[in-house]
Amino acid sequence: MSTPDGRWTDGVRIARAERLRTAKHGPSGTGRATAFDFLGTGGAQTWIGSVTLQPGGATGAHHHGRHEVVVYVAAGRSEIRWGETLEFVTVAEAGDFIYFAPHVPHWERNLSNTEAVEFVVVRSDNEPIAIALDVVPAEQPTRFQTS
Repeated sequence: MSTPDGRWTDGVRIARAERLRTAKHGPSGTGRATAFDFLGTGGAQTWIGSVTLQPGGATGAHHHGRHEVVVYVAAGRSEIRWGETLEFVTVAEAGDFIYFAPHVPHWERNLSNTEAVEFVVVRSDNEPIAIALDVVPAEQPTRFQTS
């Protein structure tokens, strides 16, 4: 919506880095912070946020139900595994994007024991679906390379 003088007043939102850092790393921080959540505002059905994977950390096998998920690696290196038994693997580095179709089982692991991995995540729905899976990972995953 614009004001009478033509300036847009509610078409732009800003997620300040300090608020996101505090949400992720503060006393009750979970390593995850919502940048934009449009639920109930008439906006698009999208969740946008950041996730930090601590040194040596891993997420465990999970999927996000009906959501499409895009992950941008902002900093660090992460092993990404996916499939019914996490049988596929690749290494994602700063600057890489990873797309997960709905219901794809996946797992992320920080390859560094000294530095965090920082992800920017976009999901096609606001509902916080994260379904933990009890998966015995494949012992010899297939390396997956893309251009």
